Amino acid sequence: MRHPARTPRTVLAALAAALLLGACTGADPGRAAAPAPVASPLPAASPTPEGTLLVADFGADSVTFVDPVRGPIDSVAVGRAPYGLAVGADGRAWVATAEGVAVVDTRARTRTALIPYRTDTGPVTDGEYRGGGLGIALSPDGAHAYVGVNVPGGPGVLEVVDTAAGEVTEAVPVGRRPFDVDVSRDGGGVYVTGHDSFDVTVVDTASLRPRRIEVAPYGTEGGLGSWLKPHYAAVRPTDGMLLLPFEGERLAVVDPRTGRVTVEPMTADTHQHGATVTPDGRLLVVGTGAVDPSDGRGPSLTVRSPDGTERVHPLRGPHEDVTASRDGRTAYVTGGFTRDGHWNGITVVDLDTGGSRRLPAGDRPLGIAVL
Repeated sequence: MRHPARTPRTVLAALAAALLLGACTGADPGRAAAPAPVASPLPAASPTPEGTLLVADFGADSVTFVDPVRGPIDSVAVGRAPYGLAVGADGRAWVATAEGVAVVDTRARTRTALIPYRTDTGPVTDGEYRGGGLGIALSPDGAHAYVGVNVPGGPGVLEVVDTAAGEVTEAVPVGRRPFDVDVSRDGGGVYVTGHDSFDVTVVDTASLRPRRIEVAPYGTEGGLGSWLKPHYAAVRPTDGMLLLPFEGERLAVVDPRTGRVTVEPMTADTHQHGATVTPDGRLLVVGTGAVDPSDGRGPSLTVRSPDGTERVHPLRGPHEDVTASRDGRTAYVTGGFTRDGHWNGITVVDLDTGGSRRLPAGDRPLGIAVL
């Protein structure tokens, strides 16, 4: 690690004039995407092809369907400022917007419902600090959608959606600004990453009792103004551990059963956001750029093998989230970003060679899934 002595105090001192409460840093805007073939719009009567990408357009009120070679083929209005999304085996997508959870038939490319939240999140707005849904995940059987609802100025809420009834049935208190929601492989636990509260809330799906685990490998000094907070997590398939990357320097490995947190070194030296795990167990992590431009590296995609070895692939400009192809050979990294410097596209990374190309995709795309 390049900065073993870095602390929240030193980072905050260097950047105090630039900080907003709870903010995350950006980097210089990425250069315009290279010219790419333009996909033809898909006729409304045509079913959506397998392998199509679906992205949440945080800069618009839609989701965009993207051919992974040629770019956008269709879009569907879903609700204000969509953030995260999850796709079930039945072809329905569940999209967390500022207004409610939108339900999209991805085969027919139509919105079929907008389920309002039970929680009062204030006026419907846009931007990084807006109220409403952020992270979202489905239970393994598809019976429930779990959405982290941001309540500006206060603790967040995990709302439980009955996917058959199309309504919110439960609301559970969790940490502040629930950026990410993950579910254990057996469906017995839901893990909510609280960005502004330095924690993961473990919710037992049978009792719906929440249990807080502090995850703060740099400490909690700085509170809401700290840059060294958790963003996204991934569930390790081999043992169910939660993996939370920090700053391209530290990986917090959380045992959701005991609450024990261990820390392993990372090598990218960049502020990290989105994370996912490939079918063969590699951890993919999006780096958005250095917190302090004089002390850190630029945007990147880290590919971490189960043995802890890493390959770091540079990216042009900040990105936010990542998913992998079903065969685990390709990563799709969204260029939306929650702060300044976003771009309207996806970087496609060949995980075997490290080669990449840029693809137009939606309007400030954040959440992403492969259909």
